[in-house]
Amino acid sequence: MYPLSTIMLIDDSLDELRLLSDMLRHEHFRLMVATDGRQGYQRAIVAQPDLIVMDVAMPQMDGFTACRLLKTDPVTCHIPVIFLSAKNSAEERLQGLSIGGEDYISKPFLEAEVLMRIRIHLNRLRGCLSQPDAERAIKQLSPDEIIARAAANLIQDQLEALPTVAKIAHMVGTHEKKLGRIFHNQFGMTVSTFIREERISVACKLLTGTEMSVRKIAAQVGFENAGNFATAFRERMGMPPSDYREATRHFENEPLT
Repeated sequence: MYPLSTIMLIDDSLDELRLLSDMLRHEHFRLMVATDGRQGYQRAIVAQPDLIVMDVAMPQMDGFTACRLLKTDPVTCHIPVIFLSAKNSAEERLQGLSIGGEDYISKPFLEAEVLMRIRIHLNRLRGCLSQPDAERAIKQLSPDEIIARAAANLIQDQLEALPTVAKIAHMVGTHEKKLGRIFHNQFGMTVSTFIREERISVACKLLTGTEMSVRKIAAQVGFENAGNFATAFRERMGMPPSDYREATRHFENEPLT
């Protein structure tokens, strides 16, 4: 039905690749293959497939990490990603969708379902690309910029229950020391300092824009208890959280002269 559409298959199982390839060639799709997430991401930058079907559990780089990079990179962020995986718990499915995957299909799969979902997402992609802004210039980012943005997005999304810095690095396809160098070059601060600044920034917004208690705000931005939060907030902002809330609201309500 889509003779000009190119599908990239990313899976470390040769049997799965062979099965999917036979199925999609029968439907006259053009195919590209990769055997791990890093290889798939790098090939997608150059080849620009119309859609990616990707496993989750793979060596070198897993599917979730590859998806984070694909969706952070302006060159590849428009490419629909369908996860096709035996990892099918509710938590894993939600994680795949939350990081930018358009769909998540469990293995073993029905061929008719895979084909239908591919067609649905190709149709949606064509609709998006037909919009007037689809031809705007795309700013290319360096590999370090993409990793920095992906890590920053992950930190912002998971602030309440943040993984360790080493785990964050792994989740964006690098290691802790390299991530530290990247943050220093891109943001002028360590990863830990970036996390602390993000926590205080979000806390300030919650203090001024909501009626949440200080204790709930502390938990939402990732502090173990309200005492640790109050100490960190005072060190950064020069006053306790409750005083900050009162001061900002007083300023907002003060009549202009």
